[in-house]
Amino acid sequence: MTHKRSDTPTESEKTMIGRRTSTTRNIRRLAIALGTVAVVAGVAGCSGAPQGTTELDTEADVTITMWSGQTDDAQKILEGLAQEFEDEHPNVTIELSPGASSTEELLQKLSAGFAGGSYPDISYAFGSWASQLERSGRTSDITEQVAEPDVKWDEFSDAARKTVQPTGEATIGFPAIVDNISLIFNKTVFDAAGVAYPTDDWTWDDFRTAAKHLTDPATNTYGYAYSVSGSEETTWQFWPHLWQNGGEILSDDQKSAEFASDAGVDALTLLRDMAVDDKSVYLDQTDTKFAQLFASDRIGMMTSGPWQLYDLKTAGTDYGVTILPGTDGDHQTVSGPDIWALFDHKDTNREYWAYEFTEWLTSAEQDLRWNVEIGNLPLRSTEVDSEVFAEQAANYPGLEIMAANNANAEQARPTVPGYVGLSEAIADAISQVLQGQGEPGPALEKAAERADAALSED
Repeated sequence: MTHKRSDTPTESEKTMIGRRTSTTRNIRRLAIALGTVAVVAGVAGCSGAPQGTTELDTEADVTITMWSGQTDDAQKILEGLAQEFEDEHPNVTIELSPGASSTEELLQKLSAGFAGGSYPDISYAFGSWASQLERSGRTSDITEQVAEPDVKWDEFSDAARKTVQPTGEATIGFPAIVDNISLIFNKTVFDAAGVAYPTDDWTWDDFRTAAKHLTDPATNTYGYAYSVSGSEETTWQFWPHLWQNGGEILSDDQKSAEFASDAGVDALTLLRDMAVDDKSVYLDQTDTKFAQLFASDRIGMMTSGPWQLYDLKTAGTDYGVTILPGTDGDHQTVSGPDIWALFDHKDTNREYWAYEFTEWLTSAEQDLRWNVEIGNLPLRSTEVDSEVFAEQAANYPGLEIMAANNANAEQARPTVPGYVGLSEAIADAISQVLQGQGEPGPALEKAAERADAALSED
């Protein structure tokens, strides 16, 4: 059916609008975040906060600080939840603030705080910062606590768990927001071309064939769209193809790039053949036009996430959602989880209550009142069957498929410092190849050399 925009936004839509203007789950925001990840390293030896309480007293008065990275309605919801926790625990005071004027600025403020000993107990952080935060020497390690059965750690996706365990040696916090990319298809374009809708068992061949049949030069209609901006949008759209084909981004020791393997070459060859030979791919230099063209029935398929559904509903686009096409039954996707990082102040009481509040906040009951309420995917697998999420999925069809697709987020994007340079290197290679300016093998080998140089600098 066609989704039409009502004259007056619902309350959830209003919340979603506010969310989109603050820390929206838009991958273009991640490109900004990636550019700032280097500022934390090396502060572990700097001055720190004085030694606090060393013996736990759960009845003692305690104040913990939290930088939420949120504004507007998302911040108001968190404030209400913090007040509720304080009411249940009268000895606890939570000093909650956005922490900075934008989420992107939090990392620099954290770095300054580490140097001066004035950092929070809890902070929102982009997942791409996780390794930097752990290297600061200021994070807590909650590995033992999250292993307790009551925490139900396995309800978080693999990618989310791996993001808060960047080196595998410590767990530095809880997942805060999860997402993934799924295949969104335009039913109007499919119907006009007489092509059957995608299914959850589509292969790469099915995908390529459909894109070719959907393409119509006479109407400037394309079967698929891909970013050639050279940004993180270009990069992260490629990782599922690599993983599905058995490839890896990095070596086991995370010191060298592995994407120039046969698996990587085959994956890029698929996209190159679609773009150059079939001419079935709209190549977007801006990262913004492809979604607009999709919404106006000029593109048949795009790979995107839950943040896209509000715009499609607003445009009245007749769309559907399924998991990514795969190979040999592998339909892995990529996720960009953000985290609640916990920090050590050498004060047992503060560490205890920072953990307790964050565990409570990320429980299924509270997450339904925050993430799901503001239009994000639920953090935990058990929330998918809830009435609250069902209502959101009714407003934004396909959201339930995207939530289930979290199970296909089996691997996490690297959070090593050199990932910035690695991402830039492979994004440039992909962009050039898809525009007919090189062959997959040599382009990826050259990109791997650039990536290795970036990895060796950090």
